[in-house]
Amino acid sequence: MNLELLESFGQNYPEEADGTLDCISMALTCTFNRWGTLLAVGCNDGRIVIWDFLTRGIAKIISAHIHPVCSLCWSRDGHKLVSASTDNIVSQWDVLTGDCDQRFRFPSPILKLQCHPRDMDKVLVCPMKSAPVLLTLSDSKHVVLPVDDDSDLNVVAAFDRRGEYIYTGNAKGKILVLNTNTQELVASFRVTTGTSNTTAIKSIEFARKGSCFLINTADRIIRVYDGREILTCGRDGEPEPMQKLQDLVNRTPWKRCCFSGDGEYIVAGSARQHALYIWEKSIGNLVKILHGTRGELLLDVAWHPVRPIIASISSGVVSIWAQNQVENWSAFAPDFKELDENVEYEERESEFDIEDEDKSEPEQMGADAAEDEEVDVTTVDPIVAFCSSDEELEDSKALLYLPIAPEVEDPEENPFGPPPDTSVQGAAPEDALAGGDKKQRQPSSEGGPAKKKARTTTIELQGVPSDEVHPLLGVKGDGKSKKKTAGRPKGSKGKDKDFPFRPKPYRGERPSFPVEALGSSGPGGGGVGGGMKGRAEGGLATGSLLSQSYKQHDIGGMD
Repeated sequence: MNLELLESFGQNYPEEADGTLDCISMALTCTFNRWGTLLAVGCNDGRIVIWDFLTRGIAKIISAHIHPVCSLCWSRDGHKLVSASTDNIVSQWDVLTGDCDQRFRFPSPILKLQCHPRDMDKVLVCPMKSAPVLLTLSDSKHVVLPVDDDSDLNVVAAFDRRGEYIYTGNAKGKILVLNTNTQELVASFRVTTGTSNTTAIKSIEFARKGSCFLINTADRIIRVYDGREILTCGRDGEPEPMQKLQDLVNRTPWKRCCFSGDGEYIVAGSARQHALYIWEKSIGNLVKILHGTRGELLLDVAWHPVRPIIASISSGVVSIWAQNQVENWSAFAPDFKELDENVEYEERESEFDIEDEDKSEPEQMGADAAEDEEVDVTTVDPIVAFCSSDEELEDSKALLYLPIAPEVEDPEENPFGPPPDTSVQGAAPEDALAGGDKKQRQPSSEGGPAKKKARTTTIELQGVPSDEVHPLLGVKGDGKSKKKTAGRPKGSKGKDKDFPFRPKPYRGERPSFPVEALGSSGPGGGGVGGGMKGRAEGGLATGSLLSQSYKQHDIGGMD
């Protein structure tokens, strides 16, 4: 993969758009696995689409939830995927089989979840209006983390780079550092603006390399701290941030922030438009602004773990940002010259001889000695970019790639394949997509042994309101940022305006086609209309951001 050559040439941040990934469904959130070979995308119809990032093709589709997927996280070895949906359910999935291992039902919507960086049995969950919860998957137990102020439960949390500590932040700017195993308070400090005023913590993100982390706050400033200094200051310390990053001109609020794979750059996505700001961490200078389509709202940003590539989501499509690759052959061969026209080449004497007659004897002996040495062509050296600083070898059990089943056009004409009724199991991801929800909902092991049903554990949290609505549904979200794309007008005029393919109302009596008939024309019978109706009845708020864009997208895709 030539990862060693990356740092040798130019800067390590993307400069231009490099295509899009269209998941057919509306994409809401995305995350890379630890090596950047697979990209998991959570969609608004509840599906998880896993892309092979090297081939830019769909490797697997998991029909995970009924409601939109709002958060995703890979396990350390890449075999498991933990997801959360807007109906307050957290699920763990086996990536190879697509089966659900277990589910957890929470009383309030899930804002974020994160797998432990080293211990694959622990998951950190941040429910709305609740203290963060540390789940143990093996015994389905949970621990509610202590908070600074019981009256302020708007808390975000994150594991540090190796999972030894959990950092939590509340709406009053207080950061607590807790020991992951004992939940004891190790250190704490308060994020303040210029005076003694405090500002709410929106998110905490850690770099993959080094000890730095960033805090995104409501005052539109991204503060970068050194984790070692935080632990040294102890409780009620007053550490100074290494950098303060902000957009002084436009005072842009930040939707999502993260570090580059090497921890040297920081990218922040604007909450107002599809724009990505990239800073250099060491100096704090703004090095690049990447502009997407005007008028679109950004939903999520993820930086590739080892390459200068960024994935961003807006309007349901994943955009890829990368470097402009220029072929510079003189970097590899110093005497390389580009020719405008053919030049007659003068061959040096003995240049193309099989045996060089002019070689001196000692050199010939040295060449013979080199031929006798055995060259090891079987041992594979570990890729340094894939190893942590405290590891020498790569994880031998890691899941880097997913096998893709071959696409069979007509299963009945395949004499060596399975019977036609079991061919759904080995269908290609594209076939699975086209088959609609009905084909997707069938168990993956049809015709084989019965698939065991995943157990569901209900998590009881004291004093947490159960009537909260997830911010993605646009009911209790920030009205300013969603004013343009918020709900459609309730009257029929607004509906007609949103559906470009709907004919004008007739004055006479003309036959009308129901939405169900429209949907049944699609392959597999699931179709567009059926999927739309099912999602609408599934509890999405009428006129919300998700339901509107989902219907628009599906109707538009039929053309």
